[in-house]
Amino acid sequence: MRDGINMARRSIPTVALVTSEFWPQGDFVAGAAGMPDIPRLQLPHPVAGSGHDSMSELADEIAPRLVALLQSSSEPDNQSDSANQPA
Repeated sequence: MRDGINMARRSIPTVALVTSEFWPQGDFVAGAAGMPDIPRLQLPHPVAGSGHDSMSELADEIAPRLVALLQSSSEPDNQSDSANQPA
């Protein structure tokens, strides 16, 4: 979150990747930093340690959404009902 916030403050298009386990903390950090609407994409938890194949599959799955979010042609998870659902 903090990296994404720092990039967004420099006007660099940003989408923060946050796992479902840490989604509430992401809300808190974004709000505390004064950027509650920073675009976020919710990932399943855990990602780390899930193995190369699993991470590659997840990357393939989320890449189109990331590109769409960066092009502002899609709605981030923190702006939709899916943000309140476990991934």
